[in-house]
Amino acid sequence: MCEGLTVSSEFKGFSTRAVHAGRGFDAGTGAVMPPVFLTSTFAAGNPGGFDYTRSGNPNFRLLDCTLAALEGGQFATCFASGVSAITAVVSTLKSGDTVFAEENVYGCTYRLFDKVFSKFGVRVIYADLSDPANWGRIVQERPALVWLESPTNPLLKVVDIAGISAVAQFVGAPVLVDNTFASPYLQLPLTLGATLVLHSTTKYINGHSDCLSGAIVTNDAAWQEKMIFAQKALGLQPSPFDAWLTARGARTLALRMEQHSRTGLELATWLEGRPGVRTVRYPFLASHPQVELARRQMRAGSGLIVAELDCDAATALDVCRALKLFTLAESLGGVESLVCHPATMTHASVPRAVREQVGIRDGTVRFSVGIEDVEDLRADLERALKRLKTDGK
Repeated sequence: MCEGLTVSSEFKGFSTRAVHAGRGFDAGTGAVMPPVFLTSTFAAGNPGGFDYTRSGNPNFRLLDCTLAALEGGQFATCFASGVSAITAVVSTLKSGDTVFAEENVYGCTYRLFDKVFSKFGVRVIYADLSDPANWGRIVQERPALVWLESPTNPLLKVVDIAGISAVAQFVGAPVLVDNTFASPYLQLPLTLGATLVLHSTTKYINGHSDCLSGAIVTNDAAWQEKMIFAQKALGLQPSPFDAWLTARGARTLALRMEQHSRTGLELATWLEGRPGVRTVRYPFLASHPQVELARRQMRAGSGLIVAELDCDAATALDVCRALKLFTLAESLGGVESLVCHPATMTHASVPRAVREQVGIRDGTVRFSVGIEDVEDLRADLERALKRLKTDGK
């Protein structure tokens, strides 16, 4: 995949690989940064083997090499978005196949399974996979695919990737891990036994909220062929410019994730004691139910915090809108801080009963901590939280 390009697999350092893996196609110019190849088609017989951008482009190949190097995989395929990457994987299934999934998944993942792929006979079974007591159902159901997120969206549950992968391997079921919330800097699912790693690279890997893209990384050559086919046959490819932006953003991933995680832990610790805040979830907080697993499986806690406010949906949204540095918006992982109300935004497509069953309530608020100064973010939160009516006030 990366033949003829600058490959840094011999280097151990994450940032060294991030900077050098996705370089190439600079012959005759010496360009330190590769150009954007804004072309729809290529002359036949070119050395790179390119023919039509829907089936490949130099910017795709550069990004693929970067992502494979960072995830510790042999292969990577980039897509137009995280949802495109989901579509590519699920398109490989057939009518009658079963997907065994963690119950707290991204709202658009749930919507795709429920509204689209169910029409083609794909069945999904949801379970709390943070509880090992439910792992035996993988053996009982013998699914065509096991679908995990860790940490999950939005409740930040942490699941044992190695433990679940071992059970799935017993029945020959491939395991997909959506690694969007952790990024390859904090977690490497392939080394824990996963078959496929999925990313909405729009988020942390790009890190600048200026493009859409997604990816699948694997060590399995057969799965790689399926992903290449899906990219071309279903038209799931990104634009060359979005691929270029994503590769550029990945160069600073380690620096950004260190800052996100440091600020995230500090703000989560502070939030736990605030009036009107029922609970706080953050993977590296001592109060997190899977904190020991998180510390074994992840390098740090990332930049997502989930708080359960003691209020109704209208008041929760009022708090969100009162923030000045946290923009009320969907998405996450950018250098700027964002706040989201999952019940009316990212998970609005999930039926209320299903949301509440897994723990997404009207007072649930998700913070994506950027790289701003922590003192300013804390002051912003403190002002907004005063809108909550608490006992004695």
